[in-house]
Amino acid sequence: MGRITETVKVLIIINALFFAGTFLLQEETAYRLFSLYYFENPQFEYWQPITHMFMHGGLFHILFNMYALWAFGSPLEMRWGRNKFLFFYFSAGLGAFLIHTIVNYFHFHSGYEALLQAGLNPDQIQSILTTGQYNTAILDAVSQSQIQNMYDAYNVPAVGASGAIYGVLVAFGMMFPNVELMLIFLPIPIKAKFFIPALILLDLFSGVTGFSIFGQNIANWAHIGGALFGFIMAWYWKKNSFNDTRWY
Repeated sequence: MGRITETVKVLIIINALFFAGTFLLQEETAYRLFSLYYFENPQFEYWQPITHMFMHGGLFHILFNMYALWAFGSPLEMRWGRNKFLFFYFSAGLGAFLIHTIVNYFHFHSGYEALLQAGLNPDQIQSILTTGQYNTAILDAVSQSQIQNMYDAYNVPAVGASGAIYGVLVAFGMMFPNVELMLIFLPIPIKAKFFIPALILLDLFSGVTGFSIFGQNIANWAHIGGALFGFIMAWYWKKNSFNDTRWY
């Protein structure tokens, strides 16, 4: 970790402006317009796959992400140059959006089809999606987790730069594998080549089991998506000797 690079600085400023603007304007309106909604929800807008990367759910959320962007993004920009880093950053963020949306599509339609088979009509299902309330008698045919997953996939928007940040983390780990890192609550230095895969495995565990290790309302599959797309790009560039090619 060293000085902050220019592109990383600009990204942090834009995130800070979005965060401040959310509270200076009407908070509810800002989150409705710029958060990422499921694409079958009427509140989804075509710009949300980009704007959600600049929205955050609270002070700790943005501080953690911006610290990670500075700490791990600046060395990558120094190595790659501005344009290559920006291409990587937004590609990882869009990859996070894609995987998050695919998982939401599965949860939404699994629950929807289960409710149809249980005898509910589309209007009754829409009522559940709107109100979150239902007759508990349907739990004989459909599990509560299916209904909850369907409701959350449809209604709960995603915010944050974490998907893009996970891509940056993976690339950092591949380019600087022996740099020692540590968690605040576990002050033991661990090399990046071990630390970052372990972090991703924890997200994978939470995504598969539904048991969140780092707290509730975390888009684990978005993290995994950003990490996956980041790995693919960094691996391809390394294999084809593009890692040391700067884009200005």
